[in-house]
Amino acid sequence: MNPGMENLKKECLLCRRCALGGTRTNVVFGVGKEDAEVMFVGEGPGEQEDLRGEPFVGRAGQLLDKLLACVDLERNTNIYIANIVKCRPPQNRDPLPAEQETCIAWLMEQIRLIDPKIIVCLGRIAAQRFIGADYKISARHGEFIETDGRIVTATFHPAAVLRNPLIKPDTFEDFIALREKIRQVCTRTYP
Repeated sequence: MNPGMENLKKECLLCRRCALGGTRTNVVFGVGKEDAEVMFVGEGPGEQEDLRGEPFVGRAGQLLDKLLACVDLERNTNIYIANIVKCRPPQNRDPLPAEQETCIAWLMEQIRLIDPKIIVCLGRIAAQRFIGADYKISARHGEFIETDGRIVTATFHPAAVLRNPLIKPDTFEDFIALREKIRQVCTRTYP
């Protein structure tokens, strides 16, 4: 583990800055290649993630892994996955704005240390955080935007796809477009 990331993780595991720290089972810091050119960002951990301490390991994570495999990506090989908040919101509700504000520094430091070329927002909450507060994922998913020297895109959260299978084709198309963008701008993602 990168020493900077290791120290950040140690600090994050002790965090009690917001009420979510008092209700968690585990901090869900992040997982993957620590110098990944592509980073996926979700909103926050769910029940399975809280129990295991790893992002996207429940049903939504299984779907995400299948989508990643379709475009030759894998969480421990060539990408990194993290969330805006590191502790599970009760009943898997959306993280509150105050919780996001309290926790975002952890994610921003992860991004600084990893230095990805592309950030993929999984769902509305992450997209609104990284692209704009008025971002409408149903209308703009799959768009690539350059901001702060990085390319940012958003697609539907895998949990939303499980709830509404009609958006699965759009999500798959977003991943295909992502693969093409990676080939254009990344040098190390595909062996």
